[in-house]
Amino acid sequence: MITSEQQAQAQTLLALHTSGELLVLPNVWDVIGARVLEKTGYPAIATASAAIAESLGYADGENIRLETMLEILFRISRSVRVPVTADIEAGYAETIDALQENIVQVIQTGVVGINIEDSLAGHSALRSIKAQCERIAAIRQVANTHGVHLVINARVDSFISSGLDSKQEKIEQAILRAQAYVEAGADCIYPIGPGDRETLGILRERITAPLNVLASPKALGLAELQRLGINRVSFGPHIFRSCLAKFVGVTEELKKFGNYESFAQYSLSGADVSNFLISGKEQEVYGGS
Repeated sequence: MITSEQQAQAQTLLALHTSGELLVLPNVWDVIGARVLEKTGYPAIATASAAIAESLGYADGENIRLETMLEILFRISRSVRVPVTADIEAGYAETIDALQENIVQVIQTGVVGINIEDSLAGHSALRSIKAQCERIAAIRQVANTHGVHLVINARVDSFISSGLDSKQEKIEQAILRAQAYVEAGADCIYPIGPGDRETLGILRERITAPLNVLASPKALGLAELQRLGINRVSFGPHIFRSCLAKFVGVTEELKKFGNYESFAQYSLSGADVSNFLISGKEQEVYGGS
């Protein structure tokens, strides 16, 4: 059942894309990450499919079950009061009917936004523009039927597709797809890959919709992205992998019978962690016995 709170969260998330302030979304993969972001003042939460899959021991690419992804989204969305937007990869479906059924389940988890990509398996090629527009339109139809403005962040994978050669071809394809996706019902365009000033400047000038950029060590800094007029920045699995790198470093140090500085540095106390925990018992929040 769609609540008035979920409807309001969807409108809040949509408005954050045109507020004039860069929407910074350090992607999470679990409840504690979502709680940390909410407690530290972030206005919305975004998940990363790669981080979720990798945290469970699988590669990205819809290798975990849809039911597993839905369970995690349900837990995250119920753990915070701010809007949650979810990376659902290609929607776990090939047919329109199956995609619409999955979107219903996604909405029922409580999330109010999604990323949907236009790559075929392994980024070997892109779906046709016509096919992807039909998928976006179908998602919008389902959301409208359920009375919630699901914020659709349409990923454009032309920059990572092996089917396109030149940089100019990738740029033109991204712009063409962006225009079509917005007409089909997308709210934001996510041209994954480029983070340089030249490419982003061209995309910003020629795409009228809000733009999402993937942050990476080589991408423009947040202040520069805001000055350029970018609306949203995501971090994909990079934050998860940074945390994982520390865990690997700690375990390697301990295996050598080293000292404890590797995990004592920047460590939180139990009291610190308790500030981010949910009050009460699990069944009181999520139901069940």
